[in-house]
Amino acid sequence: MLNSLSGRFLILTAAFVMLAEVLIFVPSVARSRVDYLDLRLEAAQIASLALLADDSLDESLERELLRNAGVYNVVLRRNELRQLALSSPIPEPIHATYDLREATAATLIRDALATLADPEDRIIRVIGSPVQEGGLLIEITLDQGPLRRAMIEDGLRVLALSAVITIVTAALLFLAVRVLLLRPIDRVVGHMRAYAAAPEDARQIIDPTASVTELREAEEALRGMQTQLTGALRQRARLAQLGSAVAKVSHDLRNILASAQLFADRLEETEDPLVRRMAPKIVASLSRAISLCESTLAFGRVEEPPPRLSRVPLASVVAEVVDGERLAAGDADISFSENIPAGMTVRADGEQLYRVILNLVRNARQAITASGKPGEIGLSAEEDDEAWWIVASDTGPGLPPKAREHLFQAFQGGVSKGGTGLGLAIADEIVRGHGGRLELRRTGPGGTEFAIRLPKETTRLAPLSRPDETGGGTDPEPPLAGRYQGGTEAAE
Repeated sequence: MLNSLSGRFLILTAAFVMLAEVLIFVPSVARSRVDYLDLRLEAAQIASLALLADDSLDESLERELLRNAGVYNVVLRRNELRQLALSSPIPEPIHATYDLREATAATLIRDALATLADPEDRIIRVIGSPVQEGGLLIEITLDQGPLRRAMIEDGLRVLALSAVITIVTAALLFLAVRVLLLRPIDRVVGHMRAYAAAPEDARQIIDPTASVTELREAEEALRGMQTQLTGALRQRARLAQLGSAVAKVSHDLRNILASAQLFADRLEETEDPLVRRMAPKIVASLSRAISLCESTLAFGRVEEPPPRLSRVPLASVVAEVVDGERLAAGDADISFSENIPAGMTVRADGEQLYRVILNLVRNARQAITASGKPGEIGLSAEEDDEAWWIVASDTGPGLPPKAREHLFQAFQGGVSKGGTGLGLAIADEIVRGHGGRLELRRTGPGGTEFAIRLPKETTRLAPLSRPDETGGGTDPEPPLAGRYQGGTEAAE
């Protein structure tokens, strides 16, 4: 509460009101003292006039008049020649004399504070002007104790009233500030928090509604900032997605172009003069295309499109991957083995499955080639009641520590020197898009083994059906655009 704006405002309001009341309290007490003394002077004047009316007042009646006036002695000077007086014994000497006829406000305040500060019951003399022009002056002698007690009682009443005024004023100001200022501020803070949670959502941009000019200007400035930031975030997201898409396409396209380059190299061995003349140009063009693809691999990631599922002959996919990689191995001492059951078909996106297996096999080939030792790459498959399992293993040196630490993280889990780490990241994302998983079973000096699990149950996949061409029903398995469709290998 004390750390909140409303709590501090309430405390400051109470403090300022109390300060104002204290500034009022001192003059009020001084005024109370003057009023008390004026009443004593007026009562003493009346008593003196009673004596003037009847000189034969006995001593007991005179004492009663003085007791009712609250004084010991009264001196009334009506002119320069005559004085009327009432008197009684004074218990102790007079301590101080106060003249109220020409006293200033500062003098009255000083005398009032001195009276409050003196707890002794002393005798004082007070001089004032008679009321109704009843003489030149009137002088009385009285106890200071009753005066001080009356001043204290009046002061306590002033303080009590000040406390009530403080509480009521603070409460009213608190409610007013709460309604007019703090609620709009809370609304702005709420909009800022909602916007911070989802800055890309344009619905979270504040709509200025404050009636206070300053707050409305703040809301309008906040709306302008949020609008610019949302636009910048959208543009940045689009650029990041575009860059990530280009990076992924470039990664796989580089692999495809590398295989094409190997085939183009063989064209130089032909006896046809025209082919021999054109082959270097083809190789150079492919080299430039590969270089361009590699230069785009500094972008981020985006989600792969949903797989277009169909029945894919797994042996055909594996055979094409192995053929290309065997050719890419060249003179390296690398052998390939395929152990795919005849007729096994998996339910997957053929193009995406090709990319997954190609990335795994190419990583294995590059690792063995970099080691400078002979090695073997094996591909096998099996199935159970729930899933198909595709295993890619090699006898290479194993994954480096950085690759194991950042496995399946793009641009961090590169296997080979200078690698981007996109291959495993793309493969993992594609497999997860099929509802399956890509897992590292083992790695070390004896080799590495990855396993792909593709579930036979498809209810966990994103809806892939689309209206058929006749407009009725849905096609649960849309045709696969590309290499593999309907369980057979399409002509290329």
